[in-house]
Amino acid sequence: MDVLNTVLDVLEYLRAFNPASVVVRMVVAMVCGGMIGMERASKRRAAGFRTYMVVCMGATLAMLLNQYIDLMLTEVWQITQTTDAARLGAQVINGIGFLGAGTIILTGSQQVKGLITAAGLWASACMGLAIGAGFYEAALVACLMIGAIIVLFGRVEEWIVKRSRNMNLLVRFESLEDVSSVIEKIRAGNNVVYDVEMNKGGEASGEGPSAIFSIRLAKRVTHAAVIMSIAGVESVRSITEL
Repeated sequence: MDVLNTVLDVLEYLRAFNPASVVVRMVVAMVCGGMIGMERASKRRAAGFRTYMVVCMGATLAMLLNQYIDLMLTEVWQITQTTDAARLGAQVINGIGFLGAGTIILTGSQQVKGLITAAGLWASACMGLAIGAGFYEAALVACLMIGAIIVLFGRVEEWIVKRSRNMNLLVRFESLEDVSSVIEKIRAGNNVVYDVEMNKGGEASGEGPSAIFSIRLAKRVTHAAVIMSIAGVESVRSITEL
């Protein structure tokens, strides 16, 4: 019990606004933000290790500044005017949007990428606000859970996608006349092609014609089986599952 009471006393001391708590909060923000950013950096994302670290520390600083201003107004300057201690934190949530928007891109194959990075940045900013307010428990739990979602649940998502009855394929071929041959190969296994998006390509893009096929698979037909059947068409140059 003595150890537990000591831990609780230290925690309460660090919740108060003092030089030690300021340093601890900034260090915790740096560590938590860096932990999440490491996974993004390992995948060479634009927003990686340092970006997450700076975002989390910046949000923590904003919340500390809120508390500092509130303390100065009420105890030092003796101003009785009511202030909102969370107003700067609210602006952090709004302002993080420009970073998130910069990480989301639409690729040439009509894929949207960067959503998890943008969501991670936003969550990292919220985590920083919690640290800045001295809510260490919630911040540490959030750090562990966000990290688990990005790392572990990514594999779960891949497992779900691979076993989905729906799939999208980007197929590049030599001529647009070959589209019918690809559709026949897909339908041969009782699969359904419910959408085809054509791209004529051209010299400017340096790519040949292509098409994105949206397919609903028949029972017991795997993604690999469909790809292998399309690969049997001589004019097909490449196949990419989106």
